[in-house]
Amino acid sequence: MVTRVSTVAFEGIEARTVDVQVQISPGAVAFTIVGLPDKAVAESRERVRSALIASGLALPAKRITVNLAPADLPKEGSHYDLPIALAVMGAIGAIPADALGGFTVLGELALDGSITAVAGALPAAMAAHERGHGLICPAACGSEAAWAGSDIDILAPRSLIQLANHFKGAQVLARPEPAIMPASGVLPDLKDIKGQESAKRTLEIAAAGAHNLLMNGPPGAGKSMLAQRLPSILPPLSPRELLEVSMIQSVAGLLAEGALSDRRPFRAPHHSASMAALVGGGLNARPGEASLAHHGVLFLDELPEFQPQVLDSLRQPLEAGEILIARANHRVTYPARFQLVAAMNPCRCGQATEPGYVCRRQPNERCIAQYQARLSGPLLDRIDLAIDVPAVTAADLILPAPSEGSADVAARVAQARQRQAKRYAALNLDGVTTNAACPPALLEDVAQPDPEGLSLIRDAANAMRLSARGFHRVLKVGRTLADLDGEERVRRIHIAEALSYRAHGDRRPAAA
Repeated sequence: MVTRVSTVAFEGIEARTVDVQVQISPGAVAFTIVGLPDKAVAESRERVRSALIASGLALPAKRITVNLAPADLPKEGSHYDLPIALAVMGAIGAIPADALGGFTVLGELALDGSITAVAGALPAAMAAHERGHGLICPAACGSEAAWAGSDIDILAPRSLIQLANHFKGAQVLARPEPAIMPASGVLPDLKDIKGQESAKRTLEIAAAGAHNLLMNGPPGAGKSMLAQRLPSILPPLSPRELLEVSMIQSVAGLLAEGALSDRRPFRAPHHSASMAALVGGGLNARPGEASLAHHGVLFLDELPEFQPQVLDSLRQPLEAGEILIARANHRVTYPARFQLVAAMNPCRCGQATEPGYVCRRQPNERCIAQYQARLSGPLLDRIDLAIDVPAVTAADLILPAPSEGSADVAARVAQARQRQAKRYAALNLDGVTTNAACPPALLEDVAQPDPEGLSLIRDAANAMRLSARGFHRVLKVGRTLADLDGEERVRRIHIAEALSYRAHGDRRPAAA
């Protein structure tokens, strides 16, 4: 007789159904797991054996065969421990075998029989809900899984004994409640920054339309401070965005105690990050920083110090909003619609643009050109806003704190975002809520300039040699500026300001 228990295998944020089949038959004593298990799955037989013994059960002196079907799908991770153990317990009669028929199971076992947390409880709960199943998961993951729906049956035991007692009627496990992450302190405020009024204006535009931003300036000008205060003016995640972000964090194992937060992600990897760390990959094709920043901000400080091939790996996700990781035996897709914010110095010494400074190594123009040549043209073409951030003077630093803070800017950003969400919802664009994500085919409808603005952008496109992508991004920024002003039509003044931010990115000096 074969005992079956359902579990899942993760492909990106999708949970594919896996059938755990256990057969106990006469023969040489053995515990075999087949079905393309990785090292963690193969080692589960020792954890299962010890957990059952600690729970007062002994494996029969027979041949135990565990098959993970479909056999051609790679099985990775420790969450197969609990379904294997429950299938074995059903096969030996420790629990009613038919009690597990309507559940999807995942969880890792400790040697003492306790059930420890695993990654991916939320996607697993979503997949179980679609199949009409309940979910059995560790107690530490119960609050996370409860977000899948109020009508899904969730059991979140702390040990095998608790679960066995529940099925025998000796103990009743209460359904876990969804958990919300408490606010972790106050976000940095724009009031902390003195001076840099033009940079603050650009940060507001970037937040309003989710535009990519590049800040270029000497060390100590406040570029990192500006970027760190961007989350304080961004609107909270919508329910749909919250679910998408939480599923990625769940697969990555980043949901602390199963609690969700509506704050937008802010990821700031070090410039030594590898390509796999930035876009995802590795042995188990885990999500990278770009996916973990989905619906949030990816901040790259010291942009030219990143490896050029690592930066160029961001080209495709910046356009498509997703990352496809291809392996020899499977392909994984992760969402990656993030807002890129980058900061850089004008040259390696950082002072080449300062008045009166003369580089000791070579002429300033050559020093700047060689340093900025580490950034490819196609990557810079995907930057919507490029600004120079000058050094802060002593006169700025002794001024009192500015009266306008993040709360005031966030209110204007929220109004602009509401206009965009309403506009794209009327056009039935699924998943598009910001101007930065607007498809080029619809720009003529949503961002058509007035006659004066159309004439300006036509002349500027020829003079600045804008690419088609650059032309469209100028229109998107112009649309955002109009939304901030509360105007339905994109006017000449909006196009002129959008072009001024584009011009900074096109003044890269040629190598002497």
